[in-house]
Amino acid sequence: MSYLSKYLCVSDEIAKALSSGSPVVALESTIISHGMPYPQNLECAQNLSQIISSHGCTPALVAVDCGKLHVGVDQNLLEKLASEDHSVSKVSRRDLPIVLASGETGATTVSVTLIACQLAGIKVFVTGGIGGVHRGAENTFDISADMEALALCDVAVVSAGVKAILDLEKTIEVLETKGVPVVGYGTDELPAFYTRTSGLKLVARADTPDEVANIMKAKWSLGLRGSIVVANPIPEEHEAEAAQIKNAINEGLILANSLNVKGKDVTPFVLAHVAKSTSNSSLKANIALVENNARVGAEIAKAYGA
Repeated sequence: MSYLSKYLCVSDEIAKALSSGSPVVALESTIISHGMPYPQNLECAQNLSQIISSHGCTPALVAVDCGKLHVGVDQNLLEKLASEDHSVSKVSRRDLPIVLASGETGATTVSVTLIACQLAGIKVFVTGGIGGVHRGAENTFDISADMEALALCDVAVVSAGVKAILDLEKTIEVLETKGVPVVGYGTDELPAFYTRTSGLKLVARADTPDEVANIMKAKWSLGLRGSIVVANPIPEEHEAEAAQIKNAINEGLILANSLNVKGKDVTPFVLAHVAKSTSNSSLKANIALVENNARVGAEIAKAYGA
């Protein structure tokens, strides 16, 4: 296909789906390599692909390997991403050219997955939660590269809101500044990843895939660059206990600070602490929410292509 290049590799399956106009749903790989332990991460990746396929869409897992940004991976690369025996870099927008040039294996964050979607022409991307403004950013200036990528790439991102370890209110403000709509899917307020509510009201709501697709078409047909965040709450039956999660996050952030954990290492460090301190109930919630996002994302992709 014409968009193949020295540094971009779109699998034959994905290329065929895109050229025929069939709906494709992208998946990031950081959730596999850095968001969950083995073997749950491998099982989750396989389940996500199965869910998307069962809803009539083609799943496109994004990763970096052997000097290429891969849109669609084979089983060998998937197992490498999931295995604890392989060194896998966490690749943000800043890191992408470095990891490509080195030939290393890398798991893509939201920002790089968005770039891959933009290059390949994929309009729907499913993740767990987007990155954003870290707590204390007024002192550290620690703001995820996801924010800039969301402002530049024309993709609908289905997530369970913003990662709960972040400053949710400041993240919403930055997204507003960058012109990125945050649309509550069946909700009037921002979901808080492990829990369904945050107390932060949203300015837009959609209750069906068609409503989201219409927002996508209206935005991009006017040449308004940037993503749409579809904030899809975790299913009620899988929602974590809010007080327990809050305490675990606060403990993890304090521990990370005491150990001088900085930058892109903070999120996986705190998530691992939360999983351990909640006896893996947070991990179960994480898996449930991203699987729910996959179902909603596939329905939106079909509606957009109709």
